[in-house]
Amino acid sequence: MHPSHIFPVNNFKVIKDKVLNWSQQFDTFSFLDNHQYQLHPHTQECLVGAGVKRYIQPAADSLHQLQQFLNEKKGWYFGHLAYDLAEELYPGLQPQTPSSVPFARLFFYEPEIVIRLSGDRLEIIADNAERIYEEITGTPVATNDNELPVTLQSRLTQSQYIHTIEQLRRHILRGDCYEINFCQEFFATGIPINPLQVYQRLSAASPNPFSALYKQGQQWLLCASPERFLQKSGDTLLSQPIKGTSKRIPGNEASDKASRQSLEQSTKDRSENVMIVDLVRNDLARVCEEATVQVDELFGIYSFPQVHQMISTISGKVADDVDFAGIMKALFPMGSMTGAPKKRVAELIAAYEPVKRGLFSGAVGYIDPAGDFDFNVVIRSILYNGLNNYVSVLAGSGITFYSNPQSEWEECKMKVDAMEKVLAGQW
Repeated sequence: MHPSHIFPVNNFKVIKDKVLNWSQQFDTFSFLDNHQYQLHPHTQECLVGAGVKRYIQPAADSLHQLQQFLNEKKGWYFGHLAYDLAEELYPGLQPQTPSSVPFARLFFYEPEIVIRLSGDRLEIIADNAERIYEEITGTPVATNDNELPVTLQSRLTQSQYIHTIEQLRRHILRGDCYEINFCQEFFATGIPINPLQVYQRLSAASPNPFSALYKQGQQWLLCASPERFLQKSGDTLLSQPIKGTSKRIPGNEASDKASRQSLEQSTKDRSENVMIVDLVRNDLARVCEEATVQVDELFGIYSFPQVHQMISTISGKVADDVDFAGIMKALFPMGSMTGAPKKRVAELIAAYEPVKRGLFSGAVGYIDPAGDFDFNVVIRSILYNGLNNYVSVLAGSGITFYSNPQSEWEECKMKVDAMEKVLAGQW
């Protein structure tokens, strides 16, 4: 274990920007940012894993291989599980076109340097902490220049999208599934971007509690996620799926309050939310002690800069004989980004989504030396392939029989329009 050194923080925002800029020198790093939200349970405010001492990127049997890697030694680990890991969990899924931002199916690494930043202290876990601190404090705050407008093309035409939603509604009518989260890709080719600057703009426009700037080689994730997938603290597992969204209306308190109340009272959103709550309860019950799984909060309404969200919290006491791989086999991929029942929905996603999701709707996070962990849901994100300057934004929504295909298309376009503004420096 590396020694830990604590340094005082006088200006939290300046130091955080310096740490972010300093991290860029590494081929692989994770910058996980809570943006000072105090959503319960709050774990890390800002956590960074920079550089690679050792890593694992299995080609098959990924979770088993990962568990063997984790068992070799306790420590800090950072990494991701891409949605495409579902191909191992549900063998026989229909082949799809690979993502053009080719993150590995699973990748975890032990970092050379771990940094924990809170309001008044900077902790550096490394052998040469004093030198690293001097490097960070000597690093300039990154400037933020506007870039050329980026126009994202849709992988599906509007008519193709609407036709697909109608087909999915027929599957629901036949009883194949109750709900399915259908995603589509919007992309641009040959567009060089500065990932750090775009992430800063994304964070300024939409600071969210599970944000991340994550780099693996030349592949980048710029993430402004509001959603926690799964946290382990001691023997408690906790998941906080989001289902249900309404717009914020800045500058009009009465209308904003009405939007929040409309979400809170929405029968459609409550029915979607409770479906996913039941799915998560069932998943947790596979790895938790009997009679310990409970719904801590149902239909909680939380306000973020751009939207109000309906969030439920489900927890349970994990059984002593269940390891990290066993937990992920039971819970991944997350129900909020698949639907119910999960296996059948995974089959429909593979059949109807033309391109693999890759890291989108996967999870990014960390495991600490005690074996506790916290992972987000990769949504509200920009994916970038630095090898060929390919920009990818995926957007999705939960489809039920009562979904209006035109409204679902417009919701996706609204999400993508916001990302285009962020990319172009117009937000």
